[in-house]
Amino acid sequence: MRILFFAPHQLWPLTTGARVRDFHLARALAKRCEVTFLELLHPNDSKAAAVPEAGFARVVTASRGRTYGPGQLLRGLVGPLPVTAWNCYSREAAKQLERLLEEHRFDAVHIVGSPLAAYLPLVLRAPGRPAVLMDWHNIESVLMRRYAQKAPSLAHRLFALRTARLLEKLENRLLAVCGAHVTVSENDRQALLVRCPGAQVHCIPNGVDVRHYSEVCAANLNAAGGEPRNTRRRLLFVGSMDYFANIDGVRWFCQRVWPELETKHPDLDFVIVGRNPAPEVRALASPRVMVTGEVEDTRPFYRGAEAAVVPLRVGGGSRLKVLEAMAAGVPVISTRLGAEGLEAEPNEHYLLADEADEMARAIDRLLSSREVARALSGAAQQFVSVRYDWETLGRRLADLHQQEWLRLSNKGALDPP
Repeated sequence: MRILFFAPHQLWPLTTGARVRDFHLARALAKRCEVTFLELLHPNDSKAAAVPEAGFARVVTASRGRTYGPGQLLRGLVGPLPVTAWNCYSREAAKQLERLLEEHRFDAVHIVGSPLAAYLPLVLRAPGRPAVLMDWHNIESVLMRRYAQKAPSLAHRLFALRTARLLEKLENRLLAVCGAHVTVSENDRQALLVRCPGAQVHCIPNGVDVRHYSEVCAANLNAAGGEPRNTRRRLLFVGSMDYFANIDGVRWFCQRVWPELETKHPDLDFVIVGRNPAPEVRALASPRVMVTGEVEDTRPFYRGAEAAVVPLRVGGGSRLKVLEAMAAGVPVISTRLGAEGLEAEPNEHYLLADEADEMARAIDRLLSSREVARALSGAAQQFVSVRYDWETLGRRLADLHQQEWLRLSNKGALDPP
């Protein structure tokens, strides 16, 4: 099969969860199909100097232009498309897409997320009438409503609610028009089926490159078994620090959980690792709270960490940060929402803590018992190795593309390749 993988962001470096998911799934597809990757660059992005070999037939780059400019905000306010879609649209990118579709006659187009909806008409009328699969990283209307509940002002709240309504209308149209859909969680899959019971919706969860973390995992499990610790101990949070859910989570943790831990454990530090820390995140820095900004490799931070905390209270989807910590042999303490979409079991694969006092007690439990930490880490690492390795998930996605193409071919809805 010839597949166009169309993403609303840069392919490399893997500095966000969206990039991680798309790179690994596209690379797994490229082992079985001919894959062209179309990436959109934000004005602040610079072209990656060294993209690793991933087996793509080609990587095509286009600019998505400025985001949240006056034009996009106005168009997003009046509709019919929400501002998230206009943020990703540019005439240059549309022309690039149109040329690709004319020159290569793809069997399938893998579209990443509703923000690319403004390009859908070009795909639907492309030569060869390729099968269209929509990859729902999130149900954006749900996230926007959650954001509206915590918006910093009335104007922000009203705009967010208006955007959420437009997003829901757009999502319902995508469910009706696109042939197949994949979500990152079973919860999201069921939510879409409630809206459109006849849609072909499948779950391809987020995954992790288990081999990438194997050395760190072995070191962490050995340390949990009795090897000497470093003089200081640390808790870890990993995520894009310009994302509102992560900002809210680390602020809540530092304000509600950290003061008690800081007093009780004088050898304990909290490290916040992630790109583009917002001013609210940078303000959290102190002698015992480190804000790193973007790092090339998270593995040195996972190595020796006592626990990874996931104090998310808003947001959606499933958590790459949880899977990475598990693969690295680091115990995870998460809110229910932070582990949403994963099949992991509380107290077996991670510790569940929704309230501040629950999270403090869970951290105390891990700090005081290396046996508990080792048992939790070992079970979690085995769990992600079996269920969430990218290679396994990529094979499932390739099968879905093939099934959808065959289904449409048998209906006579596709032109011959």
